Amino acid sequence: MSKSDSPLVIAGREYHSRLLVGTGKYKDLEETRLAIEASGAEIVTVAIRRTNIGQSKDEPNLLDVISPDKYTILPNTAGCYSADDAVRTCRLARELLDGHDLVKLEVLGDEKTLFPNMPETVVATETLVKDGFKVMVYTNDDPIMAKQLAEMGCVAVMPLAAPIGSGLGIRNPYNIHFIVEEATVPILVDAGVGTASDAAIAMELGCDGVLMNTAIAAAENPILMASAMRKAIEAGREAFLAGRMPRKQYAAASSPTAGTFFN
Repeated sequence: MSKSDSPLVIAGREYHSRLLVGTGKYKDLEETRLAIEASGAEIVTVAIRRTNIGQSKDEPNLLDVISPDKYTILPNTAGCYSADDAVRTCRLARELLDGHDLVKLEVLGDEKTLFPNMPETVVATETLVKDGFKVMVYTNDDPIMAKQLAEMGCVAVMPLAAPIGSGLGIRNPYNIHFIVEEATVPILVDAGVGTASDAAIAMELGCDGVLMNTAIAAAENPILMASAMRKAIEAGREAFLAGRMPRKQYAAASSPTAGTFFN
């Protein structure tokens, strides 16, 4: 029996698109604008430590092409290696965005792998939740950790598929499946997607959405890849809802012979 669909709801707000996109690595703001439009995304994440959204008055402002009137701006703490830095960055974002409290928290462990530092992530989560932030948290693919972060009050949990920017796709689908199975908040794969089939697989596993940046921005044609990702997310979601056929060890004829002349 197929499953019934329901909208993606994050922090009490409904979204039609299950694709979330970033704004880094594009050649210019115009390409950024066109790719995001082609993606159909409604949530756009912005690295506060690397992007100007008003803190530098003499530089181009990203918000001139990615309007908060059209998109949900999701400030993130990319580049933070401690809980203190992450909390400080979120508070700066709230000030710059007139009290906006939805944030993506990531606290990194080292520059080589960009894996999350989970002890520092937990500390930052506790502080931000107490401070009234709605936290979407980047984490490793540990089902126990994902469950604990949800219980701490995060509005979404975002396990990595593979290292950030690697394009390796989902390395451990079993853990992602376990995380989804126990989920009480939206689960969005974050990091490691490389192409449209990776996004579809994430959705087929039952994830509520996928966040990506490099997979689109580093493509030979970012705008076309953004369109492909949009379709992959939709197809993967439909496949999940439809329910795939059982896997079998041996072949089974596509056309049944029971009751036919040759049976």
